[in-house]
Amino acid sequence: MKKYTNDLINSSSPYLLQHAHNPVNWVEWSEEAFTKAKDEGKLVLISVGYSACHWCHVMEHESFEDEAVAELMNKYLVCIKVDREERPDVDQIYMNAVQLMTQQGGWPLNCFALPDGRPIFGGTYFPKNNWMEIIQQLWKTYQEDLPRVEEYAKQLTEGVINSELVEVVEPKQDFDPATLTEMVQKWKQIFDFEEGGDNRAPKFPMPNNFEFLLRYGYQLNDQTAINHAHKSLKKMALGGIYDQLGGGFSRYSVDHLWKVPHFEKMLYDNGQLLSVYAKAYQHDNQLIYKDVIDQTIAWMMREMRHKDHGFYSALDADSEGVEGKFYTWTKTELQDVLKEDFDWFSEFYNVNDVGYWEDNQYILLRKSTKEEWCSEKGMSLIKFEQQLELAHQKLNKVRDHRTHPGLDDKQLTSWNAMTIKGLAEAGLALQNTNYIDEAKKTANWLVDHQLNNDNGHLYRTRKDGKSKINGFLEDYAHVIDAFITLHETTFEQKWINLAKTLLDFTIDHFYDEQSKMFFFTDKDTELLTRKLEVNDNVIPASNSVMAHNLFKLGKLYHSDKYVQMSKQMLSNVYDQMPRYGAGYSNWALLALSYTEPFHEVAITGEDAVQIRYELGESYIPNVVYGGGNKVTTPFLQDKAFTQQSTIYICEDFACQAPTQEITEALSILKG
Repeated sequence: MKKYTNDLINSSSPYLLQHAHNPVNWVEWSEEAFTKAKDEGKLVLISVGYSACHWCHVMEHESFEDEAVAELMNKYLVCIKVDREERPDVDQIYMNAVQLMTQQGGWPLNCFALPDGRPIFGGTYFPKNNWMEIIQQLWKTYQEDLPRVEEYAKQLTEGVINSELVEVVEPKQDFDPATLTEMVQKWKQIFDFEEGGDNRAPKFPMPNNFEFLLRYGYQLNDQTAINHAHKSLKKMALGGIYDQLGGGFSRYSVDHLWKVPHFEKMLYDNGQLLSVYAKAYQHDNQLIYKDVIDQTIAWMMREMRHKDHGFYSALDADSEGVEGKFYTWTKTELQDVLKEDFDWFSEFYNVNDVGYWEDNQYILLRKSTKEEWCSEKGMSLIKFEQQLELAHQKLNKVRDHRTHPGLDDKQLTSWNAMTIKGLAEAGLALQNTNYIDEAKKTANWLVDHQLNNDNGHLYRTRKDGKSKINGFLEDYAHVIDAFITLHETTFEQKWINLAKTLLDFTIDHFYDEQSKMFFFTDKDTELLTRKLEVNDNVIPASNSVMAHNLFKLGKLYHSDKYVQMSKQMLSNVYDQMPRYGAGYSNWALLALSYTEPFHEVAITGEDAVQIRYELGESYIPNVVYGGGNKVTTPFLQDKAFTQQSTIYICEDFACQAPTQEITEALSILKG
């Protein structure tokens, strides 16, 4: 029997449930919480985190589990706990407020507000004594100088409302390629040419950055950009940030070497990285890319998937209260398990000064690929792979008996959509139909459980058989993107119909006529303000994903409306892009579709899907596909459907002479 139980016991969020037995009287985000604050004359604490957040756990242990701290919080505050992954809209607003106050942000996010929700003070992690002092000081100021507090809340709220606004500009009919060149040249100044990524620490895998640099280099013949994308992806795959035994990437590396990860594994990172490694493999068939894809998908299927085919959200960094304990090894442990194989294994995985972490623990990482190793040692690659596989099996068997990191088993719509896209693109690149089939299974999970057929809404989250919370722009954008990708992969009409239906729904419920962009929340959401998400980050901005969706569906549906909306959105940000390339990389990918040749490819006839599948082995980033053995979109209406399959290659709907030969089509597309 637990000594304390609060309202979070009824939550479906694993993160909120972690706090259900704190002595703090936590409640979930709701109108009732603010009404309670008004009725009781208290301030409000909005405390935001997520299940795999290390410092969230630290602050919980130091402060929220402490009875004296809880007594203070309960006396003066209505305490609201928020899972940022379930409610990114709430996180967005109060993170914005804290960043305006402190010029920095992060999680845990702790923001104090008036009973009407207007923020007055905040920060991230606070040590216990500091936390208690702040609560008492805030309460004292609130009681003794309310006019000053009210004025500050008014100014700060105005700052939140007015920040990140987008100024609508005259739509560009042509986008100047020089803008992209300037963006890339400035960006190169912060490249880490030795280790990949940017020259800083911590280092985050940024899937969109690498995808853009690869495509930019390919289309503009910039070898530096191509080399940097490949160097980054290869170094990440060799580093400690990648789980060498089990597959999958950690959230980020604390150093510039990709060596010491913050050991949490997030679905959104890995789903997107499948796409990027697939494209890198199409461009340059390096075995290490294939290994990463195969191993990461195996991990996802093994540890991250519900039997209903939806994927879970995250694995914690900690097990038994120790960060990374599940993943690291002592020399003695490795010697006991591997015996006569220890010497070569320890050399290959740097169980030495290079891989040493702390407390006699080693992080497995590599300096060379398997081919490089075998070449150096004069070994057969096939034989070495067999040797390596046996060693992995022995160690994974031991690891499976360790206490596993905590699993956040909620299923998020947008993160599943990114994974659908990653699986489909991996299936094409590796010519593996199983991966495409798995993508379809998860897509059907989305349709069956996350799409509300009564009103057309998407749900944001699902857990314990219940779907809830209306989706945000991020959910709609990525689901549309995933369904377009599935249609381009399989030519099944179902997916393109759903993509268009959801696109039109999103325009009706999220579009802002004033800025010509999309709000993050729908028109029925009641919050302090509606925000626009514009900058690309680890997850690309939902507006940039929507602009891509409009562009592609504009091509497939011959919709000038969609294309003009996409152009307008890109026009709004285009001149700002050179300032910070990494923050506009998904926008820049769209810009390449306007500034460089872009093809619409139709494949008709009985073997259309097979031809599309075979084309998927090649790197052709500047194309949208439609096809099958019947008309599924207006793009196909003037194409001939005969038994023999035919490939039509068009640019701005002007088509070259059709061909039945894949090799001829490839020479045109790659020309």
